Formats: sequence, C-alpha cells, structure tokens
Amino acid sequence: MANLKLRHPENVNGDFYVDTSCIDCDTCRWMTPEVFYRVDEQSAVYHQPTNEAQRLTALQALLACPTSSIGTVEKPQDIKFAQATFPNLIEENVYHCGYHSEKSYGAASYLIQLAEGNILVDSPRFTPPLVKRLEEMGGIHYMYLTHRDDVADHQKFAEHFQCQRILHADDISAGTRNVEIKLTGSEVFALNPDLLIIPVPGHSKGHTVLLYKNKFLFTGDHLAWSEDIDQLIAFRDVCWYSWSEQLKSMRKLADYSFEWVLPGHGRRFHADIDTMAQQMHKCIEWMEST
Repeated sequence: MANLKLRHPENVNGDFYVDTSCIDCDTCRWMTPEVFYRVDEQSAVYHQPTNEAQRLTALQALLACPTSSIGTVEKPQDIKFAQATFPNLIEENVYHCGYHSEKSYGAASYLIQLAEGNILVDSPRFTPPLVKRLEEMGGIHYMYLTHRDDVADHQKFAEHFQCQRILHADDISAGTRNVEIKLTGSEVFALNPDLLIIPVPGHSKGHTVLLYKNKFLFTGDHLAWSEDIDQLIAFRDVCWYSWSEQLKSMRKLADYSFEWVLPGHGRRFHADIDTMAQQMHKCIEWMEST
C-alpha cells in the first residue's frame, strides 16, 4: 500500500497521490495521462480526477502500479469495480492485464482470448482478483514470454493454470529452465496460421515478438512508441545483447504488416498499415543514426 507519510511533495492536493517509492516505470502516466505526470524522475498527481471516467482510469493505474506507490487519502469504495475491469479490453479479443510486476520493472502483459485456449503474453503479478477474472475468461492455455526480463510470476501462473510456457532457448535462465516449449533458431514459429512468433535478437539474444492476425504485434522490449520524439523506437540504453543485431531484427520485422504495437515497456501505438510501415522505416533510420 502507498504510504501517505511518503507522499511526493509535487502531488496536488486531493484524494489521489503517489509516494516516493515510485520507480519511474511510466505505467500510471500512460494509463491515465490526465492525472499523472513525471517530475524529479518519479510520478506524481498534477490533476485530480474530475469525473467518473477519470476516477476509474486512476484506480486502474493504482491497481497496475508494480510498487503500490499510488494511494488515496480516503478508502476507495469503488475499488472492487475497478478490479473487475482487468483484463481491460484494447480491441477485439485483446486485453491489457494490468497488475504490473516489480519483478519486470513494471512491464505490461496482455491476454488474447481464443476459443481454442487463451494466451497470456508475458507475466503480470499473480494476484487473486486477476487470477479470478482469468479463470472466468477461460483460463490460460499458453503463456508466451517475449524474453527473459519480463517473466515475473510465470511459475505461479503455470502451476495454477497448468499452461504451457513458451520462451526462446537463448533466453532461458535458472528461473525458466522448466519452461515447456523452448524455441530455437531464427526461423518464424507458427502456433497457428494467425499466431506467428518472430525471433528478434537484440535487446536480448533470445527475444521474440508475437504477431496475431497481422494486426496485433506484442513487442516486449524490442519496439515501442516514444512520446519524447514522436515515433517508434528501440531502447538503445537498455540493449543487453547487440544493437547491430537489433537493427537487423527491426529490418526483418518491417516486412510484416500490423496495426498495433503493444510493448512490455514503452507506449502503445495504433495506426493503419501504411502509417505503421512508414513508422517502421523511420524507426530503422533513427536506429542507424543512433
């Protein structure tokens, strides 16, 4: 729980606040930009919610915060309603799970709801309200892990849902050695015709991305939108394996069509196919000059 005694001094007066345990993961700021902003390398409240819609998204950000750094002065009577909104619909049958984990430095995770079995993309926090909702939505068949950094509570989800975890062998570590499906090589792996796992080494050696229906691209830490420079980017400062390999991977990825970039870290991006293609080429040009 957030600590009112540690309330960040830059919070405006009112019910919602952020305390100084914030790790600057950006989750609340992209979820509720009308309420939260960045100051002194942490988040704070610059504008209290003024309507029910803003209050709901602020409560969703509170629940998603990986370090429980967001609080309310008054006990929120509507918190259970907010809990029931996760997983939160993005479009069609694709959802944001919320409940980010500190173990993944606040990375987002996603759910693809399918009649043949749901897919959990990367690991959220294993917490009862989310587990209950996932059970109600059909459980988990596959747990697809983009790379080694964002595996969080994968073991707990695997044990509870008896799901098969998928991770590239080059990103296997002691904590993931029991993963059921270990991908190898650099070839595209098709879970089915609508689900392609594409190796994109760079951020890590075994990083992959998941392309669903040539529309939704789950990118882990390979690709995200930058509000600062208003374009798609890769993360140069946290490239743990090889920037040159990541550039090669980005060029390969530019051959595919998609409309959504859904990252673990960084901001989402949604555009038509032509605009997305232009953005991918712009990203590559930026990477070449970085």
